[in-house]
Amino acid sequence: MKKVLFLSLFILTTLSGFGQIFRPISWEVELSETSPEVGDEIEIRFKAKIEKDWYLYSSDFDPDLGPMVTEFEFEENDSYELIGNIQPIDARKKYDSIWEGEYTYFKKEGLFIQKVKILKADFQVAGIYTYQVCSDVDGKCIPFDDEFSLSNASKKSGGLKKKTEPEQGGSLWSILITAFLAGLVALLTPCVYPMIPITVSIFLKQSKSRKEGIGKALIYGASIIIFFSLLGFLISFIWGFTALNELSTHWLFNLIIFSVFILFALSFFGLFEITLPSGLVTKIDRQADRGGLIGIFFMAITLVLVSFSCTFPIVGTALINTLSGGSILEGTTAMFGFSLAFAIPFTGFAIFPAWLKSMPESGGWLNSVKVVLGFLELALALKFLSVADLAYHWGLLDREVFIALWIAIFGLLGLYLIGKLKLKSDSDSDKISVARLILGVATFAFVISLIPGLWGAPLKSLSGFLPPMSTHNFNLLQQDAGGNTCEEPKYADILHWPHGLSGYFDYDQALACAKEQGKPIFIDFTGHGCVNCREMEQRVWSDPAVLKRLSNDFVLVALYVDDRTMLSENEWFKSSYDGKTKKTIGQQNADFQITQFNNNAQPFYVILNEDEELLIAPKAYDLRVSAFVDFLDKALKNHRKNAVL
Repeated sequence: MKKVLFLSLFILTTLSGFGQIFRPISWEVELSETSPEVGDEIEIRFKAKIEKDWYLYSSDFDPDLGPMVTEFEFEENDSYELIGNIQPIDARKKYDSIWEGEYTYFKKEGLFIQKVKILKADFQVAGIYTYQVCSDVDGKCIPFDDEFSLSNASKKSGGLKKKTEPEQGGSLWSILITAFLAGLVALLTPCVYPMIPITVSIFLKQSKSRKEGIGKALIYGASIIIFFSLLGFLISFIWGFTALNELSTHWLFNLIIFSVFILFALSFFGLFEITLPSGLVTKIDRQADRGGLIGIFFMAITLVLVSFSCTFPIVGTALINTLSGGSILEGTTAMFGFSLAFAIPFTGFAIFPAWLKSMPESGGWLNSVKVVLGFLELALALKFLSVADLAYHWGLLDREVFIALWIAIFGLLGLYLIGKLKLKSDSDSDKISVARLILGVATFAFVISLIPGLWGAPLKSLSGFLPPMSTHNFNLLQQDAGGNTCEEPKYADILHWPHGLSGYFDYDQALACAKEQGKPIFIDFTGHGCVNCREMEQRVWSDPAVLKRLSNDFVLVALYVDDRTMLSENEWFKSSYDGKTKKTIGQQNADFQITQFNNNAQPFYVILNEDEELLIAPKAYDLRVSAFVDFLDKALKNHRKNAVL
């Protein structure tokens, strides 16, 4: 019981905010000769291995075209000499109607060669290369920058090379594991749990042998997986990534989801019962009676429909995550993980029927699980109302109001767990289990940890779900980090920087100030509904080392891609990307990010000099403070170097 309730809280809060970046490319950098001598002319070979459905932009097309060109920067020293420019080998060419020009790129493998002349025996060739890989499936692009260093000191290791391995543990694994946990929670609901022994018994009784029963159970489990995975694929295919920000922050979409979660919470509390139309369930059930493979498949669909009232809020959360991911692969993976957990018990108990005797009997504890899920539905519903509230600046759900409501919801949950609050669907027993008592104590501890947030405590672990600090009307811990501004920022009455930072919300204003002050521009592509953006602000930006650099060394501009503020008609423009007229702050900022940087993910951090040139490859979501400090420092170093030149 304890594990189930903890898992349900974890899943319902984490499924709504995935978006981690993985690395679909690896590099190997080596010399053409392992033991070059002074005076030799050799090659440096940059070899790239690119994952399926991804491609790498080459280095030999016009950088003004739009896509990020692969660039190599070599550190100057007197131990070697560059011969000519770096050459891409066998790059493909393609004309793009969006960019209105021809660009070059690599699929599967890429190769760049730079010729050098060795001038000293103890030579060292080092530098950095920046590049961008993009997906054929959903158009997502990820920028990177890597360092390399080659010298004769490494020849004993069997070749002068440095290999960059892909990062481990990509986001697909996170989505799969979390969705699997969601499936486990769905199993322990009153609509599903009692069905396990009943369904397994049917397989065993209708089968002439145990082997036949196991075979039918395997087909039954596979049918559940196919049904849910197909659902995830279709949802991802229909929505795609282009409508992501428009849909995920639209007031109607969020209010509908908010209402659905409230509706199901009340149902879980026993106010009423939600069921699908009986006619639909009956028709499907008749198909299940046909027998054979088709009958087993319809038995699986019948289970899904019968369990609708308990599983919809959980699988619905996973489906919302599918939309947020924007990738067909991610959506299918989410539903596969959910259905895998859903299908395993039916198959496992059919193979080992003796396990059925060890299953706890259905009873009041199942209703307790349902009620606890109801409280969690109420808490999560507020997140969707908050997204619409922030995007449209309604001012209904400020940070302290949100926290107060969570304190009330989880306080009532704690009282329910220790038996001080009962609903009409609960049993009359006055006794509670040790597990419920322990979970009740943990819930009250969580409530107490929320209380300092009413007075401005950052609550970093919840930063992705709470409204930003700028909406807090009573903040005793307000920071005033400051910043570099030349005039009153536009939209400062509705948009705000975290931690008391000062900056702009309009790119042209920031550019003009950067030119006036001679400082680089730090662009923060963000969004009101961006969970990872809030996490970055509270867990990375709050570090004194980061705050100091942001406030002293950069002109800041935050470009909200989902803000719904309507601009005056003379500010509208027609996009060169999709041909649509951009009328709001968010639409124009999103279009700017796509057309200038070929990226539409948030958070996305770009640092430019006063001439609007990239100082370093853009950076995405990364909770390592040291990595973010290094990102800022490298950009500053390049800015100072360019200023000297």
